[in-house]
Amino acid sequence: MARERIVLLWSGGKDSTLSLMYLRERYEIYGLLTTFTEGYDRVTMHGVRRQLLEAQTHTLGERLLSMTIRPCCSNAEYDAQMRAILLELKSRGITKIASGDIFLEDVRRYRQERLSELGLELLTPLWGRDSRALIEEFLELGFRAITVCVSARWLDERFVGQELTQEFLHKLPSSVDPCGENGEFHSFVYDGPLFRHPVRFRLGEKILRDEHYYCDLIPFQGDDAL
Repeated sequence: MARERIVLLWSGGKDSTLSLMYLRERYEIYGLLTTFTEGYDRVTMHGVRRQLLEAQTHTLGERLLSMTIRPCCSNAEYDAQMRAILLELKSRGITKIASGDIFLEDVRRYRQERLSELGLELLTPLWGRDSRALIEEFLELGFRAITVCVSARWLDERFVGQELTQEFLHKLPSSVDPCGENGEFHSFVYDGPLFRHPVRFRLGEKILRDEHYYCDLIPFQGDDAL
């Protein structure tokens, strides 16, 4: 019997990757849906180049689905664009959309309400799990990730462009969630048990924009790539 096809909201980070691992046990993944910002051609909020997301989803053996929004996109505009994409997916037989939410009830409720309006269901495989346990599992499984964006409200520049390791976790202030669920930091996963081969890149410049530190990851082919 064929498994049900679903779509996973995808940022390329650790929570998305763990969600993908769990969801693959029960569902066929039709695609990974990522939002990019027009003009930058980078993942919204995370700042990762589209080329790296394409390389990532390719080595994961998944289809990359994309939505592009304007830099100053309003909530109404975002909702309208997402609604159009979801309706298209529904026409292809998709009835469930998954996300990597862990404990932010307002975010989960927002997604549920928007999906319910279209007759779609939200799946949250990480929901209610302990953040510390999740990041420990992520590392123990052998996934490798690097921080690409950190909020200046929570962390300083030293925490961006860093490998997610036990040492990194030990250095986090006690007020910061171990998974960065409150937006303290975002990551890009480039290797691990789901990957056929690592995504190769080198570290670029670090910048401060809109109260966030970003570290550019530059696609690279060579011996000094990560």
